[in-house]
Amino acid sequence: MLVFGDSLSFHGPDGAHPADDERLWPNVAAAGLGGAADLVAGIGWNARDAWWSLTGDPRVWADLHRVDAVLFAVGSMDTLPSPLPTYLRIGLRYLRPDRLRSAVRSAYRIAQPRLAVATRGRPAVLPAHLTVHYLDRAVTALRAVRPELPIVGMLPSVHRAASYGYVHTARAGAVDAMTAWAARVGVPLLDLGEVVGPHVLGGHGNPDGMHWGWAGHRAVGTAMAELLVPRLGAVGT
Repeated sequence: MLVFGDSLSFHGPDGAHPADDERLWPNVAAAGLGGAADLVAGIGWNARDAWWSLTGDPRVWADLHRVDAVLFAVGSMDTLPSPLPTYLRIGLRYLRPDRLRSAVRSAYRIAQPRLAVATRGRPAVLPAHLTVHYLDRAVTALRAVRPELPIVGMLPSVHRAASYGYVHTARAGAVDAMTAWAARVGVPLLDLGEVVGPHVLGGHGNPDGMHWGWAGHRAVGTAMAELLVPRLGAVGT
């Protein structure tokens, strides 16, 4: 299966791990189905990044000839508070000299939780209607190429991250918008809030309050495999 993901797909309780780590949820899901996962992901990726990867990465085009399912495991980062516009926030990495970049990034990390509280989590990284827009474009494109290919997605996860001031006001609207879209186009969604919420909110995941421990990865991987089982029969796997 081909997985478009964000850092939740490759961060464990102690940081980032190689994509082939068997404890990561995509590999847990794939193992439960007797297959393998090919992860295409990046830190902070949202639905727009998944669309850009689908349309711009030749490795993805090659994968589409042979995969049995596509998973859009994005949407969680879309809902995070983004006090700075995305292009400015991402652009901090390009500041020079190095000392200036380090100082500005440190200042922003200090200001971000305070700004998230002050603005009540608005704006989010990506508005819900744009999350739906890019997911819909991606699904439409995939069905034009391989109409029989099973496609599934995820509803946004939850967090208790001090770095975002414990604010997550955009999630509810994103859940509603994504649920309505998924019902309209026939894309099953795994509810991460239901599957991994107690794990995260109970403080059992990564100390950052956002990423998951290995128990969370097992829960998500197992639930995703269960969601996929009846759909993979459509492609004879």
